[in-house]
Amino acid sequence: MRSKALIVSAVFAVIYSIYLIFHFSGTMSGDASDAEIVGGAIATLLVTPHIVMMVLASIFNILALALKKVGFALTTGILYSVAGVLLPLYLPFVIPMIVLSFVGYSKMKKFKSNNLNVES
Repeated sequence: MRSKALIVSAVFAVIYSIYLIFHFSGTMSGDASDAEIVGGAIATLLVTPHIVMMVLASIFNILALALKKVGFALTTGILYSVAGVLLPLYLPFVIPMIVLSFVGYSKMKKFKSNNLNVES
């Protein structure tokens, strides 16, 4: 069973990760003064841990859906939480993914335990 909440979380995460990558890679290009380039580099350096956690969480989210692994769904929720803690300014963008991934984890876990009870 694939959780709808986990699917929505994956879609949001992929879109948000792509946005982050393009937004912060764009700060390094273009016709800018030296000060703007240095400022963009510092901003990108500060946001990089958040971006890495989001991309990693997106990968685990997709793996949880594809492989139907409950542990990957839990890992996804934890990684989204860590990404939110690493950059509290962007926490409002991550909260829906955190909630949806933990809801998806609980639904997958409940479904797996129900299937184990039916089979035995």
